[in-house]
Amino acid sequence: IITTKPYEADEIKQILKIRCEEEDVEISDDALNVLTKIGRETSLRYSIQLITLSSIISRNRKAREVTVDDVKRVYEVFLDEARSSDNLREYEQYFMFNDLTTDQQPTGAAMET
Repeated sequence: IITTKPYEADEIKQILKIRCEEEDVEISDDALNVLTKIGRETSLRYSIQLITLSSIISRNRKAREVTVDDVKRVYEVFLDEARSSDNLREYEQYFMFNDLTTDQQPTGAAMET
């Protein structure tokens, strides 16, 4: 068994910087700091995905670099795993599967041809 430890903030920031360079994304220091914080609070994978999405937003507005506003915009639209789960729990009564009782399980019959 190999034990691992979570990345420190400076390690996350360095990984994100490298990822920005690899994707040819110019990013402001403040936006990089926000992504670093997101990476610590959610996951490194999620913050890396936000780089690409933020870059698309900044290109759409003809900007030279990704800003904090770009990161905030994609953060609000694209949920991480925890926020997505929270939303599912909060709105579960509105989903169709909520009508099933615990002894009723959906069958695959609808998918069979």
